[in-house]
Amino acid sequence: MWGPEGLDEVEAELLGPPEELKGRDVLEIGAGAAQCSRWLAAQGARPVALDISHRQLQHALRIGGTFPLVCADAGALPFADGSFDLACSAYGALPFVADPRQVLREVHRVLRPGGRLVFSVTHPIRWAFPDEPGPEGLSVSGSYFDRTPYVEQDEEGRAVYVEHHRTLGDRVRDVVASGFRLVDLVEPEWPAWNTSEWGGWSPLRGNLIPGTAIFVCVRD
Repeated sequence: MWGPEGLDEVEAELLGPPEELKGRDVLEIGAGAAQCSRWLAAQGARPVALDISHRQLQHALRIGGTFPLVCADAGALPFADGSFDLACSAYGALPFVADPRQVLREVHRVLRPGGRLVFSVTHPIRWAFPDEPGPEGLSVSGSYFDRTPYVEQDEEGRAVYVEHHRTLGDRVRDVVASGFRLVDLVEPEWPAWNTSEWGGWSPLRGNLIPGTAIFVCVRD
């Protein structure tokens, strides 16, 4: 699943036809509990799930799977050049780093020529709106061009959660400057079957403004 809208890789085939995933080496970046890697393994691929959070990977281990789990920084991937055929990230790593180009350059390095990277992030336009599911979430409350990170702190003032805003143009430039060719930018529409509402996600908002941006990139 690429995002809260419910766009499924079986339907989207952004990594390629499922039948062609068999035997491919795939790196999942910011894997969390490794849901994507688990699906990839079921298609016959050889995934590696990477996340900086040891706790998330412990959760992945409890759920189970036969693929490797790697605790590492996405900006310093512990793999040799040209180790993977594909890389993917569903809302992982890239929104949470101050220098996304470092991550993208590392992914470019570990992909084989012709390799593909597909990653999804919150659609940049959402940063201009309140994170509310109802009508109050439909009015612009800030500048789309304000790149100040969103930061949550504990009682001692230490950052416990940080998310960085990049405009759509920023994201495209990051991809190209890191050596990739952008072949598609997917903005999933909210489907009629999805009646879920949680956080700032809802059919009301989803039918009016995009929520997810998916970048499909190729290492030529």
